[in-house]
Amino acid sequence: MRFAEFTVGQVIETRSRPIDEGEILDFARSYDPQWFHTDAQRAASGRWGGLIASGWHTCAVAMELAVESVLGDSESFGSPGIDELRWLLPVRPGDQLRLKLEVLAIRLSESGGTGSLRWRWTLLNQSGSPVLDLLATSLFDLRRTRP
Repeated sequence: MRFAEFTVGQVIETRSRPIDEGEILDFARSYDPQWFHTDAQRAASGRWGGLIASGWHTCAVAMELAVESVLGDSESFGSPGIDELRWLLPVRPGDQLRLKLEVLAIRLSESGGTGSLRWRWTLLNQSGSPVLDLLATSLFDLRRTRP
């Protein structure tokens, strides 16, 4: 999407994306090797009652869906950060995740060369329950020529 297509109050929903055990294990072994992400047998008797995805994995899935549905063909060039980040429920093998994006505020720099989008990202599981909630700002280079 192009920056000019966003409006305050707009809600964008992405496709659903499956999460499998192999993906959870691969991500965790590389980036968050805590036992409840990497050892299914031990995790079965742990606090969560089974293997769960790393919270950072859920963030990566949200980013994948945002790029695929909105940011990939935009003028986006980065973000100054995330103001809020909450992992609300564990993500388990077999879950189906989809992203809901809600535009909260749109700003244009004084020069008109940079757009700023403040939005809430909510990652939902197959039951419609939120598993991840974050408040982010994305920046758009409005001088960029489209490839």
